[in-house]
Amino acid sequence: MNRREFVAAMAVAGAAICKPAIAQSAWPAKGRTIRVVVPWPPGAANDALGRLVAQRLQEKFGVAAIVENRTGGSGLIGTKNVIDAAPDGYTFLASAFNTAVMPLVLKSADFNPETDLEVIARTGIAPLVCVMTADRPQKTVSEVVSAAKADAGKWNFAISATGSAGHLATIDFLQRTGATIPMVAYRGTQPALLDVMAGAVQLLIDTSFALIPAAKDGTKARALGVAAAKRSILAPDIPTMAEAGLPGFEFSSWYAVWAPKGTPGEIKNTVHDLIQETMRDPAVVSSLTSTLLEPVTETVDQTKAFISSEIVRAKKLLASVNFQPE
Repeated sequence: MNRREFVAAMAVAGAAICKPAIAQSAWPAKGRTIRVVVPWPPGAANDALGRLVAQRLQEKFGVAAIVENRTGGSGLIGTKNVIDAAPDGYTFLASAFNTAVMPLVLKSADFNPETDLEVIARTGIAPLVCVMTADRPQKTVSEVVSAAKADAGKWNFAISATGSAGHLATIDFLQRTGATIPMVAYRGTQPALLDVMAGAVQLLIDTSFALIPAAKDGTKARALGVAAAKRSILAPDIPTMAEAGLPGFEFSSWYAVWAPKGTPGEIKNTVHDLIQETMRDPAVVSSLTSTLLEPVTETVDQTKAFISSEIVRAKKLLASVNFQPE
């Protein structure tokens, strides 16, 4: 599924749950505009989810809610815009896993994601998938590991971006298996995937919605396993990485909404509840799962604990390979 189809699916979900605006209250004030800042270009998963949240805010409260794509700095420019914004409930950040680990990856990211932002809710997750080029005979993780150990010079792991969820998963994969496969960094999933399909590199771990369609028929890329607790209902033939021999190997790209530090609790709770309502709606669930995304519903405390655990794991994995922020 390409970006245009992904955004269209989210638009259908939003239209299906359109509801009348409720009466005005102190927040949001009539005539004020709510900004949902996305620190990435239009078309990606966090952009589509941010637009869904903005649409629901507008429908629910009868005020303008717009998405601002403030790109640059590997997500830092848009993130800092929200950190520096007034904590009055009119600015939110719709971003991804990258926000939580940004200070571990970028020297210029001089903020603490756990204390300089207020987490509102996670919106969705995309389990990671391991794929390989189809021009090799290996068909399982164990076969790949055996081949790589026999001749490491013939294998390379593509990385869509340093510090990404796929990068961390690849570090963990190599440590668990004991394979010494070089990592080749790319600027994005698409160029990395294209080189995998062309056979220029042999392996890639990245998001399910980006890789599974490319590996569907196995002619250009072959899926080895999904890094989730259970198989995907949309790709039931792909084993989990646990089934492939790596128990506990679970990685995902996830998406969330944050607000500036100091945003009033009543506003945070209202937006959190609205997001939970949205992610439980059958139309949204159907649209998300059709794009290999899974909606998330959980309490704020659960989200905070999850993000903390992700930061701890990322810090440990990056330190294990002596990764230095760039």
